[in-house]
Amino acid sequence: MIDIQNSEDKREVPLKKVGVRNVEYPVAVLDKKHKVQNTTATVDLFVNLPHHFKGTHMSRFIEVFHKYREDISINHFMEMLEEIRTKLEAEKSFGKISFPYYIEKEAPVSRSKGIIKYICTYEAEVSESDKKFYLEVKVPVTTLCPCSKAISEYGAHNQRGTVTVKILYKDFFWLEDLIEAVENSASSPLYSVLKRQDEKFVTEHAYDNPRFVEDVVREVYIALKDFEGGGKFSWFSVEAENEESIHAHNAYAYTEYNL
Repeated sequence: MIDIQNSEDKREVPLKKVGVRNVEYPVAVLDKKHKVQNTTATVDLFVNLPHHFKGTHMSRFIEVFHKYREDISINHFMEMLEEIRTKLEAEKSFGKISFPYYIEKEAPVSRSKGIIKYICTYEAEVSESDKKFYLEVKVPVTTLCPCSKAISEYGAHNQRGTVTVKILYKDFFWLEDLIEAVENSASSPLYSVLKRQDEKFVTEHAYDNPRFVEDVVREVYIALKDFEGGGKFSWFSVEAENEESIHAHNAYAYTEYNL
């Protein structure tokens, strides 16, 4: 049969990225406690396209990804991108997958168990001479306003926020440990199950640990800089956004670290 994609294009316009986007696929990822966790990922896969090629072979992206779906560890993800690059005769390949990651958490006093969801993203690019891999995770937290606490006679307002951490991967680490470091930098973690004694503990713990979004970003920055003894990450970014409970806007802060 005629291969139109592989025919010559005479317009001389190279394309930076071509491929497939928003592919939903079941995958398996590493889990510290259970070894493997099954989840569903949204997948983007691309290669660059030299100006003389008319198109790329879309089905090959899925064929290669399907081979790796049962072990989407960081190393295998990079191997998959390299295979895509070579099979499609490209200079560079790009990949991004986002998936919900679930962790079972115990309430602080009653030890009642529940599940919390975190949104994780792998993003990477591979060429013959260079490889880059970024991991991003969104961590829901509670923050209590230091200003409200300081000026109010009764209590202080608090709100749910999201901390987004993006890391340039260098050495292996557990996602659960990274999430714990972020949660410890806020006023309190979130829980799916809280009995009355747990609610009392969480409320008082947050009151004793007030945090602006600026505080949260700085605390996470310090935690990641010193993560597992320090030097684990050569670059990372931290952003925090609060869904303010008494304002008609969100509060936001962002910073980066570059070794």
